[in-house]
Amino acid sequence: MTMSRAPAVSVLVAALVLALDPIASNGSDSEAAPVAAGKGEGVTLRDLARGDHLLIGTAVDMAALASDATYKDRIATEFSSVTAENVMKWEAVEPQRGHPDYTLADQLVDFARQNDQQVRGHTLLWHNQLPAWLTSGVADGSITATDLREILREHIFELVGHFRGKVYQWDVANEVIDDSGNLRDTLWLQQLGPGYIADAFRWAHQADPRVKLYLNDYNVEGISAKSTAYVELIKQLRAERVPVDGMGIQGHLGVQYGFYPATAVAANMQRFLDLGLEVSVTEADVRMILPQDNAKLQAQAQGYSTLIMGCLLVKRCTSFTVWGYTDKYSWVPGFFSGQGAANLLDENFQAKPAYEQMRAVLMQKG
Repeated sequence: MTMSRAPAVSVLVAALVLALDPIASNGSDSEAAPVAAGKGEGVTLRDLARGDHLLIGTAVDMAALASDATYKDRIATEFSSVTAENVMKWEAVEPQRGHPDYTLADQLVDFARQNDQQVRGHTLLWHNQLPAWLTSGVADGSITATDLREILREHIFELVGHFRGKVYQWDVANEVIDDSGNLRDTLWLQQLGPGYIADAFRWAHQADPRVKLYLNDYNVEGISAKSTAYVELIKQLRAERVPVDGMGIQGHLGVQYGFYPATAVAANMQRFLDLGLEVSVTEADVRMILPQDNAKLQAQAQGYSTLIMGCLLVKRCTSFTVWGYTDKYSWVPGFFSGQGAANLLDENFQAKPAYEQMRAVLMQKG
């Protein structure tokens, strides 16, 4: 990942970072300060974030939720928001055309209701994890561009309508810009042209006028060609009165690449706030090249803290979601060969320095 120079921030913001960040305060860039002994012992991230009106969330593996009592209990107590890791994606909810199946997604919504949690919807429109009947139909020409637009409209109305009033944010358009700042060359762009993004937001708003509608992407936590392209896209959409409410910053980081400082994350978030949006960190994790060691774990803690501090430094950062909270069920090893250990807790549900640093930041802010 190419790191770009962050714009200057005010002395006030810089002072707040020093107050929040033990790393900045003691001049060390390699060690994350632990939580003060006894302070906040036993208090969850959910409780610590409440004073900042910030929802703390996690992506949920539904198979693990059904089979692992420790995993289930920790989600119920630690988090105030949940996101379906996979079971709201198109291939999961409509594996056969015209036969939607919301069984697992409904189970997650029921679980959230029982535990006084909010639900993030993920995702309405993506170029991955599409049902085979759709991709094969486009490929062989049996689904024309006209057909595809109507299929997409029906999908959005059906999915958003099913969860109307049960979801507080939807990732409407996921990863629609590439790292060069161009619209990603996908089935959607090829078949429907760039207007498909505005259409998706308008249809989602019609299906549930009260839910917050988000763009969502990775490599947009700092100011870069990609995040700037999103700023320009949002300006265009807002000028066309498209109901975009928020920008989702995924935050899939790696210790081997380094991190933007919290002030740079906040400065980038502020650009979206200045357009009238809210922002959320939607999929945070910080992977490392295995095997893990203490230096990598301390660097990982710094990565998480820069994201949470960036969120806390601005107004209208409404939620902070980690993409899984335990290494036992992480998606990372299956997608990044030789990498892993990306989450706040290890495979035995023991807190890592990253978890303690998240607690420290939230307590110091509170």
